[in-house]
Amino acid sequence: MTTPDVALAGFASALRYAGLAVTADRVHVFLRAVATLDATMTADVYWSGRAALCSGPDDTAKYDEVFSAWFSGERSGGVVRRTPQSSVQAALDADDGAAGEDSDRTVNVSASTTEVLRHRDVAELSASDRAELARLFGTLRPRVPVRRATRRRPSYRGEIDPRRTLRAQLRQVGEPARVQYRRRGTRPRRIVVLVDVSGSMRPYADSLLRLAHTMVQQAPRSVEVFTIGTRLTRVTPALRRRDVEFALRAAGDVVPDWSGGTRLGEVLKVFLDRWGRRGMARRAVVVVCSDGWERGDAALLGAQLEQLAGLAHRVVWLNPHRGKPGYLPVQAGIVAVLPHVDDLVAGHSLASFADLLEVVADA
Repeated sequence: MTTPDVALAGFASALRYAGLAVTADRVHVFLRAVATLDATMTADVYWSGRAALCSGPDDTAKYDEVFSAWFSGERSGGVVRRTPQSSVQAALDADDGAAGEDSDRTVNVSASTTEVLRHRDVAELSASDRAELARLFGTLRPRVPVRRATRRRPSYRGEIDPRRTLRAQLRQVGEPARVQYRRRGTRPRRIVVLVDVSGSMRPYADSLLRLAHTMVQQAPRSVEVFTIGTRLTRVTPALRRRDVEFALRAAGDVVPDWSGGTRLGEVLKVFLDRWGRRGMARRAVVVVCSDGWERGDAALLGAQLEQLAGLAHRVVWLNPHRGKPGYLPVQAGIVAVLPHVDDLVAGHSLASFADLLEVVADA
């Protein structure tokens, strides 16, 4: 993080400590706005921060107070006046002069680059940021949901196991023996991931497949992955390869409809006929990763998802636009499936992927 960014991120942290709801996404927007304008112009910094870091009119008074204290700027009627020696530039110069002396304070007030990247929309990342994000996928820790098994196993508590108790007494020639107990064990619950690779999902398809690869590596026998668009393609064997780049290339070789059209209803029908009703979707957690843009019949999509919900234990719909400000579920496809979806979650950043994994683990 550059020196100006450190000072500006420190200002955002000061606002957060003052009680404003300053999120990592807001900080990122603030830094981009100042970079577009002029970091040495007090007015530019003031209005960029006020637009990006204030969530409402109630935050303005507190924002002005913190801005004045942090940059030593002068305010009059809510308008910042530029002094001959810019207060922002003075703060940066002071930071340069005491870089070694105040390094600990700088670390405390600066926003973590990694944390900012975790909350950024993957569709807006540069090539270098995408490379760093690919490394951060290794920090995700998927947990497989469990279900109660049919068979019972020996236990120190639970219900009495009459057969094992009787056998223990027979071994002691009828003498009283210790009562044996049993209880139902647990088994991993299957997870089925359906990744939309149509044209509208192109900016997110690579990251979603990386997420699916992470899940497959954690539980190779419990996770199944398909791509959906105009065709249904099973890519689980490709994603079982340990090297993620090699696995994604192998998946790309078998998927014929990258960045194509979207016929979710027809593809889901194929999945149910070939795989779902034959056992793969029964009592499973099904994760559909799609923005819901349906070129086919939305009524067919709703009907197929209703059947899928009847088979599955839980249906989770990941929409990359769900976590963006102002999003409304008004697309025909989303409207058709909402009555049959248990969870509608965001899927545009690494942080939202981590939230999805928690939803799946707790299903």
